[in-house]
This record gives sequence, structure tokens and C-alpha cells, in this order.
Amino acid sequence: MEKKTCLSLLVENNFGVLSRISGLFARRGYNIDSLTVGTTENAELSRITITVTGDDQILTQIKKQLNKLIDVITVIELKPDEAIIRELVFIKVKADDTTRSQIVEIANMFRANIVDVARESLVIEITGTRYKIEGFFEMVEPYGILEFVRSGDTGLQRGGKILSV
Repeated sequence: MEKKTCLSLLVENNFGVLSRISGLFARRGYNIDSLTVGTTENAELSRITITVTGDDQILTQIKKQLNKLIDVITVIELKPDEAIIRELVFIKVKADDTTRSQIVEIANMFRANIVDVARESLVIEITGTRYKIEGFFEMVEPYGILEFVRSGDTGLQRGGKILSV
């Protein structure tokens, strides 16, 4: 059975690492649902978060192949009950004088922030799980979604667990 899985990688912060990782997925015919990359507290290392969909066999194969890459230090699966996994979204919603307050009320219910106000639209920033994000989309869709951008999942393990060398 296919499932969406979030992988967290600690890699050396070298030229071409991301290209080699995405190339591995392309060669194997695996699709990346989302990908986020950033430096860590150690400037020589980067953290990559990849969300993929596949069955257990495919996910095991992906983890094995990633671990074989020279610049990859470690690969772990971020399990929802053991990690904090969130996504950032900016969504531009059609808004006029009659609907603006209703949209702001919905944003407040979801603890979202209004980051831009224009005569005919609002830009809303929301952070949360994919379920929270999808719920928000359903609530504002009747007003007219003009455009949006999603960061993709990123996450950390809960408690004292640390992804380290």
C-alpha cells in the first residue's frame, strides 16, 4: 500500500549534492512530492527534507540508495507521531469589502496571518500539517483562490532525538 513519507537527510554542504540526490530519484523513476533544503547549525552540513509516495519496498530502496551517496551522512524517516512536520503556504484569496472580514475570520480560526492587503485580494500565510492546510484551502476556496505557493514539508524529530553525524 502506498503512503506519503517524509525523509530527513543530513548531507555535506558541497556543490552538486542536491543534483546527485534528485538525479537518483529521476534515474529510478521515483517522484519527489516535496523537497526543502537549508543549512544547519554547522555551516559544513545541510538538511534536506524529501516527501515521497510509495510502498514499503520502494521506500526501503530509496533509503538504501540515498545512504550509498558519498555526501549523504544519514537518512531517517520522520514518522508523524515522533516528529514535528509542517509546511508553509502563501495563498492569495479574492477579497472585496463584503467578503474581507469573513476571510480574515477564517484565517484567525486557522491561526494564519494576513501578510498583504490589496483592494481586491488578501495574501495569507499559514503554517501547519498538510491536513490543516487542506482544511484551510477548503474554507477559502468559495471566495476564489487566485494563486498560492507551498514550501513542502519540513520537520524535526520530537524530544531529545537529534539528526547528527
